[in-house]
Amino acid sequence: MTEITRLFDFPYYQLENNPLDNALVTKYNDKWVNTSTQEYLDKANALSRALLKLGVNKDDKIAIISSTNRTEWHIVDIGVLQTGAQTIPIYPTISSEDYEYILNHSESIYCFVSDEVVLEKINKIKAKTNLKDVYSFDSIKGCKNYSELFELGKDKSNQNDVEARKRIVNPSDLATIIYTSGTTGKPKGVMLSHSNIVSNVFAVEKKFPLEKNHKILSFLPICHIFERTFLYVCQYCCLSIHFAESIEKIGDNLKEVKPSMITVVPRLIEKVFDKIIAKGHDLTGIKKKLFFWAVELGTKFEPYGQNGWWYELKLALARKLIFSKWQEALGGNIVFMGSGSAALQPRLGHIFGAANMPIMECYGLTETSPGVSVSDRRNNGWKIGYVGKAIDDVEIKIAEDGEILCKGPNIMMGYYKDPEKTAEVMTGDYFHTGDKGEIDADGFLKITGRKKEMFKTSGGKYIVPTLLENELKQSQFIEQVMVIGEGEKMASALIQPNFEFIKDWIDKKEVAVGKSETEIANSEIVKERIQKEMDICNEKFGKWEQIKVFKLTPEVWSIDAGHLTPTMKIKRDVIKNKYLDLIEKIYRP
Repeated sequence: MTEITRLFDFPYYQLENNPLDNALVTKYNDKWVNTSTQEYLDKANALSRALLKLGVNKDDKIAIISSTNRTEWHIVDIGVLQTGAQTIPIYPTISSEDYEYILNHSESIYCFVSDEVVLEKINKIKAKTNLKDVYSFDSIKGCKNYSELFELGKDKSNQNDVEARKRIVNPSDLATIIYTSGTTGKPKGVMLSHSNIVSNVFAVEKKFPLEKNHKILSFLPICHIFERTFLYVCQYCCLSIHFAESIEKIGDNLKEVKPSMITVVPRLIEKVFDKIIAKGHDLTGIKKKLFFWAVELGTKFEPYGQNGWWYELKLALARKLIFSKWQEALGGNIVFMGSGSAALQPRLGHIFGAANMPIMECYGLTETSPGVSVSDRRNNGWKIGYVGKAIDDVEIKIAEDGEILCKGPNIMMGYYKDPEKTAEVMTGDYFHTGDKGEIDADGFLKITGRKKEMFKTSGGKYIVPTLLENELKQSQFIEQVMVIGEGEKMASALIQPNFEFIKDWIDKKEVAVGKSETEIANSEIVKERIQKEMDICNEKFGKWEQIKVFKLTPEVWSIDAGHLTPTMKIKRDVIKNKYLDLIEKIYRP
């Protein structure tokens, strides 16, 4: 029986315990194509044999850049790791210059790309790197296809060499370097060992009520450790993994696959909810009244029947009449959703819990492999507004200044080639997360903000911008917001309006506002409406915290334009620089 101590042990464990015909499923040319557990490993071994023939040595670095999650990614991952080399997953959406930096800093010698868009970026900088060759998953003229490596590895005569390589890979050995999408400066290479991630897989799996007949739909970027660790969990649990075609087709894919569980980020849930509410506004008569009665009821939901029998009776009716249709839109089989990367609006936690599609908030960082705490709907392990309790073998403590510190087998080996930055975030065995939080009497962790993002006004008052931002983002009129005011007399905000929602609002209310993004951002009517949202928010904060002035930006904040990191966090310095003129109008009109 395979003992799982390295990442490549997971598919072998699946082969011995519950081999699947549909272990990995990707859609090609409008058809879902199954890869069995056996084929997965056969291809991974052929790839390993080919890499050895190409001269890949232990501790060499091989990059993977894919625009979508797909079967090929996993075959390459296992094929590389078996040789004792390391994988370097790279976000596809970053610039060619960032590609160049990461490939050179990691000393990657081969690179696998998914498609022409990624290849084009690589070709721009390839000559400035140490890459020996590039292989593509898609068939692209002028680029070697990764299937050529199966031909090269067809001859099994060096399989014994692969087995020898596997034997010398220790659990404590480096498995992967993941470059964090920092909001400032060059990305840092987080070194994670096999045991870092394996320990996290085992601990997280205990918190997830997954069963062997469950299917998974994967669409969060696998280059991020959140989704990657989750997919190792799925392999360990012997679940069929389907890969979504794209974020645009996620609705169709949910209905086709009917998954039991998906991982999400709060921004995605916000968009799903906005679309549901927009459809509710289109209803008429009793249907519309029932819809919004159910939504209002949902905002008061608490787990485990805490609201009493009368509420539960009304909830059962709402689930039958209204929320069942929400479930159908997400495939009809959702048992729970795992949310990470950012704080979830409690309002959405309540409403989706009421809809019987509970969102289990998790907390962690790339540096923690990533899980630190996980919510569990079983055994009273779920409290809305909190990110669960510490997972097994991980200790969480709150420093005097409110920072969350943690230690355990999941803590990274350090930042690649950067012992100074590593030392900055470690105190003994404790990792400094940079997040602020608190732990309640029941052991639940609550995130209250970012330590570095807290600032002081010229009056000496401290502001925690994320608290205000999370409150404001509950408004359907606001897509993104950044609170500013360090060293200034008051807190203010830069707001990217929810252009899509506001355009619908303009139609329904028949207000005299143009529909271009610039016209919306400059509209006094829109500003007055958002001021109402601001007033509601300000009532919940002290006078020194309240936002006195805001400015609307005339474009969508996006990853491609540089406003957001690949994990959808706002780049504060970038946004400040982009909108210096608006900031000047706030503080020096």
